[in-house]
Amino acid sequence: MVVVAFEKAPPEARQVLTVPIRELGLRLEESPVAEYVHRLYEELEAAGLHDFRPRCYLSDEWGCPSGEPVIGIPFYLGDPRVRHIEDAVNDIEGEREIMMYLRHEAGHAFNYAYELYRTDEWHTLFGSFRRAYRDDYPFVPFSRDFVRHIPGWYAQKHPDEDFAETFAVWLDPDSRWRSRYASWGAMRKLLYVDRIARELGDVTPAHPAGETDVTVDEMEQTVEQFYRDVHADESRMIAGLALDTDLADIFVDPARRREEPEYGPASVLLAEHRRDIIDKVNEWTGVRRTLVRALVSAAEDRVRELGLLSRRDRSRSEMIELTVYITALSMTFLTGQRPLRHRKAP
Repeated sequence: MVVVAFEKAPPEARQVLTVPIRELGLRLEESPVAEYVHRLYEELEAAGLHDFRPRCYLSDEWGCPSGEPVIGIPFYLGDPRVRHIEDAVNDIEGEREIMMYLRHEAGHAFNYAYELYRTDEWHTLFGSFRRAYRDDYPFVPFSRDFVRHIPGWYAQKHPDEDFAETFAVWLDPDSRWRSRYASWGAMRKLLYVDRIARELGDVTPAHPAGETDVTVDEMEQTVEQFYRDVHADESRMIAGLALDTDLADIFVDPARRREEPEYGPASVLLAEHRRDIIDKVNEWTGVRRTLVRALVSAAEDRVRELGLLSRRDRSRSEMIELTVYITALSMTFLTGQRPLRHRKAP
């Protein structure tokens, strides 16, 4: 059975683990995420899209069923208790990330609502809509032919994702896309979205309503079983990873501690910056977030087990060094040129 870190969630949150999701009584309009959906609609109106309001609903994950102008939102954002479970297992999305995903999924919905992907111009700019999806998609880091929005160079995954990312950047009122992408190849895609949105601002969508896929009322599994089913188990990828020597070089072995300067548990410092390290390594390497999280968690656990210390006057440089170290481990995995360094078999 997949091991999931439920124990990191508060006791009151763990009480919902045995409850079937369909019995949680979740309703989008009564949930904490409703305000973000309302904000999305306000942004669409401000952008001139007066007749486009994609239906949103609570589902098993972020998504927009292919060809359907609807937006699925993870059910855990609809219940404070389940939010704690998600935060313990995967790190909960903050306000910035929720809006980032909503704008992205709205891009898919806009594409489907007006069936833009069927046009020659869309095909010329973004590529074939029929191209196969790949989770391990190849990408060119720092390419200026694509906007940057979701971490992992996500616009390069598929033409449909390229459009959704372009739409999201265009819609974001704080993106400053005209100046930021002024000399980029991606600008022609942004200008296309800007023009087509103005042309369709008062036009009723060709496909105004869509079919949902999985709704919370259809999710019969318990909260616990859901997480056991979907939790990405990266243990095989990092099993036996040799961390001790490297971590002891970054932090201070208790045996080498001096009276001065002041020290503190390195595990506390790492825990404080864990989310930032995971987010930034994922963003700039494109390595899947679950693997980066597993690497950071393994480092945090090992630092705690070894009792390593952090020098108060070097904590900033220690975090920089640890971030570079995790980045190097992640990039070694990404390039596939050699395996992650492991301990020798006994």
